[in-house]
Amino acid sequence: MSFQNPSEETIQAYLKEAKNIAVVGLSNKEDRTSYQIAQLLQEHGYRIFPVNPVLAGQTILGEPVYEQLQDITETIDIVDIFRRSEFLPDIAKAFLETNAKVYWAQLGIENDEAAEILQAAGRTDIVMNRCIKIELAKMA
Repeated sequence: MSFQNPSEETIQAYLKEAKNIAVVGLSNKEDRTSYQIAQLLQEHGYRIFPVNPVLAGQTILGEPVYEQLQDITETIDIVDIFRRSEFLPDIAKAFLETNAKVYWAQLGIENDEAAEILQAAGRTDIVMNRCIKIELAKMA
């Protein structure tokens, strides 16, 4: 993997400035990491936007579930991704069709092709293989 994450300071700035976080691959099962982290994000004052085509039209953690990123009309500060690495290039392409600011793939998830797609479009606010929960704990 040739992609390099931004500095710790930059990652912390992303979290400090963010208000709205789209959670791609959010599960409605309370025992899943995506659910637990989305709930934690809400507890930290972020508004979440669940994205899961299988659950579109339902609600998770009190928020309506969107079929795809492009369906969200509000400004998204961070797109937090809970999908396998091979799905990241497609998510990167969807990300480019939005006004989202930061592309964030959770711990254990990374893909050079996705980073190249984003960078080629001039979108360089990218974090991969980092857990947003761990990064939030560093701010406390």
